[in-house]
Amino acid sequence: MTIVEEHRTEIRVQDTVYRIEVAAREGGGAAGEDRWVTVMVGGAGPQEEPVAEGRLDMDAEAVPALATVLSDTLLAFAGQGTGRNGRRRSADRPAQQGSPWSDELDAELESRWLAGESVEEIARRFERTPGGIRARLPRVGCDPERRGAYLPIPPSRREAGELG
Repeated sequence: MTIVEEHRTEIRVQDTVYRIEVAAREGGGAAGEDRWVTVMVGGAGPQEEPVAEGRLDMDAEAVPALATVLSDTLLAFAGQGTGRNGRRRSADRPAQQGSPWSDELDAELESRWLAGESVEEIARRFERTPGGIRARLPRVGCDPERRGAYLPIPPSRREAGELG
């Protein structure tokens, strides 16, 4: 087994010093040829008393997924849960905020806007923020500044006969 990469980090948080060592090595898997990663964590308080200790061995391909899972789980356990993008999530965050839009949702958004519904009404219906609705309206051709209206067609896209 050969170590091919190694990283060490030490950080002080108040009176506690935490150490993280990560080593990537060839071999160690069932086939003996796989690349494996070992993560060792330690922490000592002001009187050198241990506050963290552990070792985790994993296939290198599992590192990105496991890093996300560990981060989200530990932050949630500490009461600081985050979304996938690392930002803290508000308890009153709309359920669909950040979710992808489908063609059907876009069509319904356009229809509701042209029917004269307000941004706030539409945001409640779609379980999204008013800012998210305003940002999406131009993408379906609607003018977010004029309720019930499409965006004007720019002169460069108008047919020759339409130009004054």
